[in-house]
Amino acid sequence: MEVLDVSSNGLTELPEILSECPLRCLIAKNNNLDSDSFPKSIGSFVNLKELNVSGNNITSFPEQILEVTSLKYLYLGGNHLREISKDIWKLHGLQILYIGGNKLVHVPDSVGKLKQLQALNLSDNILESLPATIANLKNLKSLLLHKNKLRTLPPEIVALKCLTELSLRDNPLVVRFVSNMTLSPPSLLEHAGRAIKVHGIPYGAPDLPRSLIEYLNSAHHCVNPTCKGVFFDNRVEHIKFVDFCGKYRIPLLQYLCSSKCIEDDCNSEVDESGTYGYANSNMMKKVLLG
Repeated sequence: MEVLDVSSNGLTELPEILSECPLRCLIAKNNNLDSDSFPKSIGSFVNLKELNVSGNNITSFPEQILEVTSLKYLYLGGNHLREISKDIWKLHGLQILYIGGNKLVHVPDSVGKLKQLQALNLSDNILESLPATIANLKNLKSLLLHKNKLRTLPPEIVALKCLTELSLRDNPLVVRFVSNMTLSPPSLLEHAGRAIKVHGIPYGAPDLPRSLIEYLNSAHHCVNPTCKGVFFDNRVEHIKFVDFCGKYRIPLLQYLCSSKCIEDDCNSEVDESGTYGYANSNMMKKVLLG
């Protein structure tokens, strides 16, 4: 027996005897399983490729599942999960991770280590942000993020060259586009640091204490390609629409050294066709905003 479907049976646990079956696919949807319902011997399921325990009462990520390193498809949708295990990277062969319809408030950086992942469903959760490591998922084709609380996406997402489906509907970044510029007056230290970096004034240990040298070395370059400015603690937070497919534009958060750079940056990146410089108009086939 390679496929076992025990869905909708009111099960409260999966028996240990299952470890004696050469299962490749175990489906246990819509039961009463919780985080402690998995066999202690689940790590011996060396042939298991697919595990579907959607629609149960799982409140914390079942650590036993991390022992099943043969998994390619993992479905945990419709439970009550608040977080994904930081050790999710152990499932290095995962191709599909479905964890929609939970209560996730955070996605760990370690998700970016799932290099074989092709589909990631995080829809219908409480996520306000995504880690920049999402950009490491070079094989990702489908990223479903609808029904969350996302206001921006990490700029690194543009590195996902294989991405053909992105679902964003029912997020604040779509429902309400906000471009808040928060810029308080720069400190004298910030002014001095910017002048030193912009004009290339040499500095070193004989002239400055180590704390100031470290401060100067922490300078961030303005993302506006026409600006040679830098910033330290004082920056302009700007949300801009980036054109992914010639039809839909996606809000990404960027940091600039001055509010003046917002207008300059927008003008500099629009090419003759009206699309944005670092957006590939052929990359995205389906962007769902509503």
